Amino acid sequence: MLKKKLLVLNTTIALGLSSVFATTGASAETLQEKKQAIENKQADVKAGIHNAEQELKSLQTKQETLEAQITRIANAINDSAEKILEKKNQIKETQEQIKKLEEEIAILKERIQKRNELLKERAVSFQESGGDVSYLEVLLGSSSFSDFVGRMGAVSAIVEADQELLKQHEQDKKELEAKQAAVEKKLSDLQNMLSELEAMRAKLTAQKKQQDAFLHKLEAKEEHTHNRKMSLQEEEENLAAQELAVQKAIALEQKQLAEEAARKRAADQAARQRAAAEAKASANKSTTSNNKSDSSRTASSQGSSEVSNAPAVSSGSFTRPSAGRVTSQMGSRWNKFHAGIDIAQGGTVPVVAAASGVVMRSYTSSTYGNCVMISHSINGQLYTTVYAHLRSKNVSQGQTVSKGQQIGYMGNTGRSFGQHLHFELHKGPWTVSKTNAVNPLDYIPM
Repeated sequence: MLKKKLLVLNTTIALGLSSVFATTGASAETLQEKKQAIENKQADVKAGIHNAEQELKSLQTKQETLEAQITRIANAINDSAEKILEKKNQIKETQEQIKKLEEEIAILKERIQKRNELLKERAVSFQESGGDVSYLEVLLGSSSFSDFVGRMGAVSAIVEADQELLKQHEQDKKELEAKQAAVEKKLSDLQNMLSELEAMRAKLTAQKKQQDAFLHKLEAKEEHTHNRKMSLQEEEENLAAQELAVQKAIALEQKQLAEEAARKRAADQAARQRAAAEAKASANKSTTSNNKSDSSRTASSQGSSEVSNAPAVSSGSFTRPSAGRVTSQMGSRWNKFHAGIDIAQGGTVPVVAAASGVVMRSYTSSTYGNCVMISHSINGQLYTTVYAHLRSKNVSQGQTVSKGQQIGYMGNTGRSFGQHLHFELHKGPWTVSKTNAVNPLDYIPM
């Protein structure tokens, strides 16, 4: 009877140890798969950073080329503006020349008028009794040959003078017409050149406007690419830290399982010794002793951790991360995906770890503000919790934290509008795309 009981006990112990080692292997294998997935993601992120850097170089080269073109256009616009100013000055000078020419024309007209009056006076001098006297009558009216010769010379002089006046009159008219035509042509040419220059300047201005708009787009694209690169770099840092945290979580879980297996072996060995000793005395006493031992072990393994000014640590895998009310749930918000929940409360509000684990990041982000990320290994499943917008944080990267341990205080840092805790829960590793995010309200008692 005693041998039979010992055989059953040994079989049970062996099965229990096999189960423990099988769990250890399965858990480690699962975590190794998560680690491999993180490493694969890291490779993708590095490739993304490299592509972003190449795109930034290309955009910067395009901007430099475009800026050179804009500079050339701006110089051409300035040059055309100078030429336009020059042509306007020339037009002004030509208009002044025209004004002077008009004054000359007036003088010439006055001169022609005086010549006309002189011719009239000369004609009147040959008139008698209000009638016209022809040059022939003047010549025939001579009293002698010498008088005839004298009168003929006088007539010739008068005629010659009249012809000179007429010739000068014609020359002045031609000179006036030539000057007027030249100035008008010059003015017309200048106005045409001015119109062409103004059209060219308008075209260059339009080109510069287009180039400026294109440059603005390139600058915006460069800023977007730079932000994407910074986001990828932040993700790379998070993944690198997460890889270390997962490795530490693997080691912790393996250590915990090994310790648990060692405790079971020690307990089983003690149980065998007790069973063998008590079997000699009494089977009933052996059973009672075993039950008391189990109750003692169970009681010593239980307990709760109370954090001052923070919610009591609840049972289950996760506990509430802070006091306050849920002001925003997971889902679509402001045309974006809100990957967690917001918990808000005024005053000094402690924030605690929702579960035991390893701090993968404790840093300041442009969006998350003061942020803590923790990796958890629970029953072989990797989880990641995120605590964002903290006023302050009092844990460091790589630190092991326990469930309910304070990690900081609720705040309003980063891209935040009012004091609150942004809390995310990821079933698996954290990714910038939040593909592993799950609703914290399905896991945490609120």
